[in-house]
Amino acid sequence: MTTRHLLNIIDLSIDELSLVGDLSDRVLNDLHRPLAGGGVALIFEKPSNRTRQSMEMAVVQLGGHPVYTRGEEVGLDTRESVEDVIQILEGYHSMVAARVFSHGVVERMAALSSIPIVNMLSDWSHPLQALADLRTMRHEFGSLSGRQVAWVGDYNNVARSLGEACVMSGMSIRFACPGGFEPSVAECERLAKLGSGEVISTDDPVEAATHADAVHTDTWVSMGQEDEVEERRRIFAPYSVTDELMAVASSDAIFMHCLPAYRGYEVAASVIDGPASRVVRQGHDRLHAARGALAFLGGVR
Repeated sequence: MTTRHLLNIIDLSIDELSLVGDLSDRVLNDLHRPLAGGGVALIFEKPSNRTRQSMEMAVVQLGGHPVYTRGEEVGLDTRESVEDVIQILEGYHSMVAARVFSHGVVERMAALSSIPIVNMLSDWSHPLQALADLRTMRHEFGSLSGRQVAWVGDYNNVARSLGEACVMSGMSIRFACPGGFEPSVAECERLAKLGSGEVISTDDPVEAATHADAVHTDTWVSMGQEDEVEERRRIFAPYSVTDELMAVASSDAIFMHCLPAYRGYEVAASVIDGPASRVVRQGHDRLHAARGALAFLGGVR
C-alpha cells in the first residue's frame, strides 16, 4: 500500500477532503484508536500554541503517544540531515509531523518515509489550519457549496491552503491583497482548476468582502519576518478588517483569524472580539481537524 502524506490540501482528493471532515466530526468511539501502541514524532522548528496542543491531544485521543521535539534537538540539516532524521524516526513511530520554516524539508521527509508525514506548517502551506477552517464554516453554514469567502491581507501559506480547501469544497474565494503580495495569475488559475468555486484576486478589500459569508485574515508579519514589521504595517494598513469592512459582507457573515492576532492592525478589536468573530471556535476546531486528518492517515474510512 502506498504511504499517504499530508503536506498540502491538494494531497487529498475532493472526496477525501470531505471524508477527513466527516472523520473530524465523528465521536471518538467510532475512530477505533488507529494509533494505539504507536508514537507520533512532533518536530517544531517554529513554536506554536494551537498546533502543539491540538496535535498532542489528537494523537492521545487516537490511542497514540506524542513525542514533542524542539527543532534544535534534531537540528535539521545542521546537527543531522533531514534524510538521516526521518529514516531513524520511522523506526520508532507510526507518523511524523513537522512544523518547519521551509516546505522543502517536509517534501524531503515524504520522499524517503515509509510512514505518513504531516505538515504542521511550512512557508508554503498550512493544511491543518485549512481543515479546521472548513469545519468551522461547515458548522456555521451547513453546506459549503456556493458560499463566498473573502481573504484580506497577505497571500501567504494560510491563504494558499484556505484557497485550495475552499475551491475543492465548492466555495468561491476572493483575495484582497496589496500589490506584490497577491497571488499570481497562474496561481489563481491553478486554484480555479481544483473544483467548482470561483477565484478572484483584487487589491480592493471592499470588493472582496462584499456579500461574503466569511471574512478571513492573518497577521501581517509572520515568524521570520520580524525585520519587516514597520514596512509591512505601512503597506497593509488599508487592509485592516474593520467594522466598516464587515458591514459590506453578508448580514450573517463571520470573521475568522488563525491567531495569534494583533488588534488594531490586521483586525479591529471590535471585530475580533465582537459577535461575528468565530476565532475561538476556529481554534478549538484545530483539535477536531487534526484528529480527522490523523485518523485518515491511520487508515480509518
